[in-house]
Amino acid sequence: MASQEIGADLKLDNQLCFTLYSTSLLMTKFYKPLLKGLGLTYPQYLVLLILWQEDGLSAGAISRHLMTDTGSLTPVFKRLEADGLLRRVRSRRDERVVELFLTEQGRALQARAQEIPDCVVMASGQPASELVELKARLEALREKLQEAMP
Repeated sequence: MASQEIGADLKLDNQLCFTLYSTSLLMTKFYKPLLKGLGLTYPQYLVLLILWQEDGLSAGAISRHLMTDTGSLTPVFKRLEADGLLRRVRSRRDERVVELFLTEQGRALQARAQEIPDCVVMASGQPASELVELKARLEALREKLQEAMP
């Protein structure tokens, strides 16, 4: 079947969404071997990044940070707990709330993860300042898209 002529606006390579999607996929693939040495998956790493910044957050707060629902993160939390990296504790104020606390092993992993951001900067072939600018522009885009959501 012959392909139809389409306008430039509908060509895949002209889509911002595809550029973001494919870059995200490659970023996750890039992280995979780096995190394997730590025994982590990418979602586990994201959870730990949040807890290294502020320990003792609720599962809901972490879900909001990661812009996902708690149900999709529950298996991640359970695996991190099974691996001895965090503890899940029912809140004393509200037993419906689960709070997450790093273990000593979870805190110690932070030192081992310290080199990962530099690996990303080096692999990008761009100065860190340009990546900081790109990140800020993507955050602004994300904010505008959130505002535009019905």
